[in-house]
Amino acid sequence: MRIVEDDLSGPQIAEFLREHVREMRSITPLESKHALDLDGLRTPDVTFWSVMDGDTIVGCGAIKRLDPEHAELKSMRTSAARKRSGIASLLLAHIIAEAGRMGFTRLSLETGSADFFLPARRLYEKFGFGYCEPFAGYRPDPHSVFMTRLL
Repeated sequence: MRIVEDDLSGPQIAEFLREHVREMRSITPLESKHALDLDGLRTPDVTFWSVMDGDTIVGCGAIKRLDPEHAELKSMRTSAARKRSGIASLLLAHIIAEAGRMGFTRLSLETGSADFFLPARRLYEKFGFGYCEPFAGYRPDPHSVFMTRLL
């Protein structure tokens, strides 16, 4: 497996992200869905990575610059067939290292509060993220959990 910075121009990543947004919409009420679509990820303040197994995308994740020291983790996803295989841990370690290399001192995220998101919350806890108040314009929401860590 390899992790590559992705310019989001290929059809495979477009479909992978469409599926991510569809899944989030099926679980979370629309007013509480914060997953970025393809256009939302194609902005200069976002760096996006895909995890490749051969020619197949098996995971993805991004960081969005909030200010010179603070970034937000976005679009973490592992393909359904590859969940619980270590891809998310590999990618999260990579993103944390890259965020530090880019000069960020804090990395925060929003994820769901439903049981579906429990494995994600446990992964973030394992990597040193702690629970926090909403940040960067988010508002308190019973469907959202906010986490942060210093780099």
